Amino acid sequence: MELDRDLASLQEARNLVRAARKAQEIIKNFSQDQVDRIIDVMREAGEENSARLAMMAVSETGMGKYEDKCLKNFFASHYVFESIKTMKTVGIIREDNERKIWEIAEPVGVIAGIVPTTNPTSTVIYKAMIALKSRNAIVFSPHPSAVRCTLEAAKLMNQAAVSAGAPDGVISCLSIVTMGATNELMKHPETALILATGGSGLVKAAYSSGKPALGVGPGNVPAFVERSADLAKAAEHIIIGKTFDNGTICASEQAIVAEECIADELALHLKRNGAYFLEPDEVQKVTKLVMLAQGGMNPKVVGKDAKFIAQNAGINVPEKTTCLVAPLQSVGPQQPLSYEKLTTVIGFYRVRDWHEGCERCIELLQAGGIGHSLVIHSENEEIIREFGLKKPIFRILVNTPASLGGVGGTTGLAPSFTLGCGTWGGSSISENVTPLHLINIKRVAWPVRTPEQLALPQHMVATQSVTPEVTSPGSEINPEMIREIIEQVLRQIGSCKS
Repeated sequence: MELDRDLASLQEARNLVRAARKAQEIIKNFSQDQVDRIIDVMREAGEENSARLAMMAVSETGMGKYEDKCLKNFFASHYVFESIKTMKTVGIIREDNERKIWEIAEPVGVIAGIVPTTNPTSTVIYKAMIALKSRNAIVFSPHPSAVRCTLEAAKLMNQAAVSAGAPDGVISCLSIVTMGATNELMKHPETALILATGGSGLVKAAYSSGKPALGVGPGNVPAFVERSADLAKAAEHIIIGKTFDNGTICASEQAIVAEECIADELALHLKRNGAYFLEPDEVQKVTKLVMLAQGGMNPKVVGKDAKFIAQNAGINVPEKTTCLVAPLQSVGPQQPLSYEKLTTVIGFYRVRDWHEGCERCIELLQAGGIGHSLVIHSENEEIIREFGLKKPIFRILVNTPASLGGVGGTTGLAPSFTLGCGTWGGSSISENVTPLHLINIKRVAWPVRTPEQLALPQHMVATQSVTPEVTSPGSEINPEMIREIIEQVLRQIGSCKS
């Protein structure tokens, strides 16, 4: 019976959290060397199983590309490890001798890890590694369409951690997935923090759970191409970014905004990289397939390649087509393809100059990607600076594929699959999440001044003592006078009511 399954899922969530809490009570006492040894073994397991987990993810979800999911898993293992391996996360992590303060790291406890169907195994590897680096336990909630591969990734990470000395149950995953179980996981008294990656509804639920949460908003990343750009390289990077894992990374390009004077040349370079420009009637066909009438994206085309979308939309495209480009004139409900599309379809806008391009990019961000990311292709540092200063986003990526730059693959940003959007995007953080976001910091502080040094400066101290004003004799309040005043007020109130 369905009821039995629901009850079983709730009980499983409770059991996993309790077991994780016991494991966390043990690992919180580990030394930095012990922790670092554990995540090194986890890295090795992730690297060795990148291809197997990628195959499982593609087979189960039908999303993305096998070779790109291999790279995602390797990135989550190798590059995340390289980024965090020297981080201090145990004991005194910083001594400020000038201010006489010690900063001491403390784990947060049990983390609820929400996993999206678009990155079902790489997200597990990444979140498990940053959780254990900060001496936390983590319990994962998979997407219903990616349970098997997410569960396998979690088991793999737990086994690797245990083999290196971690307590069993420090990493676990729901196997009976229901919304009730996910809510139970997020709201359980033993859950200390929610690390949420997924759809807007689930992220909002995490923030509404009553628990501290680190979540991310949607991306609607504009790619602005300014006239000084290397157009051949810009086109190549845009196609690489948009088609990586068939567009399933939230930092992938969603619309190209090109200056009119270089738009035609840019289009030629895009076509050389496999882009197919849709005719007006084809734009309508693709819109009908990709976007739902009530809003949002059709989940059946998430992470699908361009030929799949074209075929299902009734459009003939060349065999080597990698991306469908939809020329658009506006942003909003009248142009549904102006919103986020986690697949191989991208919008294309022409603008008079960079000023108009700036405004168009803001429109796109306000339509659904506020706070997330923007990529600019330009050699003009003044314009790049203007975009950096004026755009309502926290990742301004320059001359690189957005999807790879946003996660820290081709840029110096922290390697991460949880990209904060700041308060503008409804997120509590504005940077890429690392182990340092998963610790509490307590501080030991010595005096840097004496109580006497806190005294008011002499010029602010009154030179004469101030005494309260005393009523002079004969000026006492007359009770009869008070009674007369009250009667007058009552008469005025009465006349107002009448």
